[in-house]
Amino acid sequence: MAFLEEQVDIVVVGAGHAGVEAALVSAKRGHKTLLFTLSPDSISMMACNPNIGGSSKGHLVRELDALGGMMGKVCDQSFLQSRMLNQSKGPAVHSLRAQADKQVYSRNMRHLVENQENLHIRQGEIVSLLCNEEKTEIRGVVSSTGARYYAKAVLICTGVYLNARCIYGEVSEETGPNGLRRATKLSQALLDLGFRLQRFKTGTPARVDRRSLDFSKMEVQKGDVPVVPFSFSTDPASVQIPQEDCYLTYTCEEGHEMIRENIDRSPMYNGVIQGTGPRYCPSIEDKVMKFPEKNRHQIFVEPEGRYTNEMYLSGLSSSLPEDVQMRILRTMAGFEKSEMVRCGYAIEYDCLNSLELENTLETKKISGLYFAGQMNGSSGYEEAAVQGFMAGINAVQKIEGKEPFVLDRSEAYIGVLIDDLVTKENKEPYRMMTSRAEYRLLLRQDNADLRLREKGYALGMVSEEEIKATREKQEAIQKELRRMETTYIGANAENNRILESISSSPIQSGISLRELCKRPECNYQNIAPLDPERPFLSPFIQEEVEIEIKYEGYIKRQIQQVEAFKKMERKKLPKDICYHDIHNLRLEARQKLDLIRPENMGMASRISGVSPADLSVLLIYLEKEKERRKEEK
Repeated sequence: MAFLEEQVDIVVVGAGHAGVEAALVSAKRGHKTLLFTLSPDSISMMACNPNIGGSSKGHLVRELDALGGMMGKVCDQSFLQSRMLNQSKGPAVHSLRAQADKQVYSRNMRHLVENQENLHIRQGEIVSLLCNEEKTEIRGVVSSTGARYYAKAVLICTGVYLNARCIYGEVSEETGPNGLRRATKLSQALLDLGFRLQRFKTGTPARVDRRSLDFSKMEVQKGDVPVVPFSFSTDPASVQIPQEDCYLTYTCEEGHEMIRENIDRSPMYNGVIQGTGPRYCPSIEDKVMKFPEKNRHQIFVEPEGRYTNEMYLSGLSSSLPEDVQMRILRTMAGFEKSEMVRCGYAIEYDCLNSLELENTLETKKISGLYFAGQMNGSSGYEEAAVQGFMAGINAVQKIEGKEPFVLDRSEAYIGVLIDDLVTKENKEPYRMMTSRAEYRLLLRQDNADLRLREKGYALGMVSEEEIKATREKQEAIQKELRRMETTYIGANAENNRILESISSSPIQSGISLRELCKRPECNYQNIAPLDPERPFLSPFIQEEVEIEIKYEGYIKRQIQQVEAFKKMERKKLPKDICYHDIHNLRLEARQKLDLIRPENMGMASRISGVSPADLSVLLIYLEKEKERRKEEK
């Protein structure tokens, strides 16, 4: 039987947030790229929550933008409301979060993909992989029609579609999210190649009709003014648009009692669901059962788009039966007459054990095969998108014979995310959090362009115009810091009167503007009357200047910590090291080190089950090996 055969450079399987970023990277770098999707209508579909960003996730989006990814730009074109979270706390945890119009976001991203040179969309299910005879190198993919597509690299970005099953109450449907078709055969193909798969679970809440709600009984939540764009390339003036309101309501004890009475009908509690769900995004039944002392839980009521009446109920994820969900809804303030548009459900799916991956997201078993997104056991659109970008870049670097592109934990949240995936045993869907980043004061969302734009430019993903703007911004920041350090104000009556108005103690002798700005009660804005020669600077440059001044001591200390971290990262571990021969290592450490095969001592130190004593044994072993090799020479 004759089959269609086609030769391309890179095949990307799956057109969700990971697949789209990966395919765009490959095509922009000039490689013929084939993007497979079960349905072109679901390109970059936001299957669950209608927002981009949030705590730590906003950092990922801005880092992706700084490197040349598209999520931030497209979100700026399709948002409904924008807020900077955690503003009452320090700048390290400020995170941008935008409500997105789901349909507009998907439409805009699809437009980009369809019009990207070198990028071709193909509807179809990939059912197996083509490898060399030894099954050590990728050769291409096979579709359900039997067609063969040969490629130099293959990226698997299948999200939650592999053997997906949607469950609520007694209903179990073998579909992907939102009733879409699932992929049924690729899992077995991966198992046949020796990959270890896991069964994970996530969930989504009911959606309700806006017209059936009484918003007067809820707390209104408005967006920030002015709006801060996600992308460093977006003109801030272009995003100052009318914003949609969100609302806050609460569950109540009556609804909690309904959950307790029907918990035996919950697939999560009666054994129907086997997959492990995300600990940091629990279902409402989990919240009620695990925190019985709480008599209410927050529910955020968020619009799904400007041109739909569907409202998303963040915090009410559930797989309870439809009738129970409906009754719980109507116990909440403002929901007494609510009408459900879509029932909440849990979704189980197959994903890869991410310990199978190098920190480039290439598999250890098969050269040229990469995995990205929820397929790697992560959760969230943002985590998926940055993995797609990194997998795409590394696939391109490999086929061009160039060095891999890896970000470490001291350089980006992206580095933290990938390092955690490839070194830690993740027993549940991985979610990025600011607490996971040891150097978060350096890895702020506001300075992502200053940290990463040059890297994106070197990769060919950032334009001349964008890098010029970043360099000018960096120069303006440094120039203003120098000016404030060398500009002094005198201890006269007028200056002290101004200081008194901002509750600052008087000055007894001349002081630099930089030192003055360090005072807790002072900031860059309120000392402006003392600084008549101040140049005009954008709010973003002013923010960087103030952070650099106020957190100078903490920043210096964290830079010293990074230097110690880098020292450990530079201690490479031989690829052929036999950990089972190092007898002073504990058995668990030997097993974990042999399984994960860390590249350096830093990675080894982050493996659960490897103790500080084990690391000392490893260091002694490396020194002895070094001496032995010297003697042999």
